[in-house]
Amino acid sequence: MSEGWSHTTVLLHEAVEALAIKQDGIYVDGTFGRGGHSAEILKRLGTGGRLIAMDMDLSAVAAGRQWSDGRFQIVHSSFAQLAEVLRERDVQKVDGILFDLGVSSPQLDEAARGFSFRFDAPLDMRMDTSGGMTAAQWLEKVDETFLAEVIRDYGEERFAKQIARAIVAARAIKPIHTTRQLVELVGKTVRTREAGQNPATRTFQAIRIYINRELEELARVLPECVTHLKTGGRLVVISFHSLEDRIVKQYMREMAEGDKLPRKVPIRASEVPQGKLKLIGRALRAGEAEVRTNLRARSAVMRIAERSDAS
Repeated sequence: MSEGWSHTTVLLHEAVEALAIKQDGIYVDGTFGRGGHSAEILKRLGTGGRLIAMDMDLSAVAAGRQWSDGRFQIVHSSFAQLAEVLRERDVQKVDGILFDLGVSSPQLDEAARGFSFRFDAPLDMRMDTSGGMTAAQWLEKVDETFLAEVIRDYGEERFAKQIARAIVAARAIKPIHTTRQLVELVGKTVRTREAGQNPATRTFQAIRIYINRELEELARVLPECVTHLKTGGRLVVISFHSLEDRIVKQYMREMAEGDKLPRKVPIRASEVPQGKLKLIGRALRAGEAEVRTNLRARSAVMRIAERSDAS
């Protein structure tokens, strides 16, 4: 782990404020990263408080294990395993859960991880390097039609079919094992792109999301959050692209609406089923000052919900 890596936590104070920390509460940071949010949570916890952090990235877990605080524990796990992690620690309910989605700056800055097209490196892209298929291994055998669907759906790339066709043609000649190979291949295929954006940006995003099952794991964990939050407990999610935010927004809204009754059913307002979540404020974005100092913050969207007493 290089000390040269740096990571500026997005919406640091806003996210922790949104959790409404109780000094003796139990909290979960489902995406530890380099611990920006966790450190701020610990500042606000009392001696009886507890923080359980999770991360798939072995480097992040190694960094967290250097912390010496009896209130803090870090677990090498995907946040999709929330229920299992809490069960193993005999925790039934928690007072708050925070997710800061996407990749962190250290992951992008470590060339060997293969997340960034800024370096020529092995095409890995796994958040958890202890297992699973690398991006290079997947590209060796994926069907062209399915590859196009992934690039289109997860990358929102309008040239998805052309890129998939080019990848399949290129791998028949030589395996695509490095980030530079993929960048050059996509660059030759995508002739137009938004100003200032590398032509391979959307393709890299799509492959990364698929390899790590990011959207599936997000959709899987949200119901677990509702199950394990105490009444009044807060769920705070920071998203960095529209696909993530759409899942969070739709789920929170559905849980806030409660069970839908047939139209024209005669029922008192007080008897209308209550939703399991209550939306807290509107979606929050980083301010201009934060964006000036941290460009990653410009796409961040934070949503907050509170657990109601509905069963």
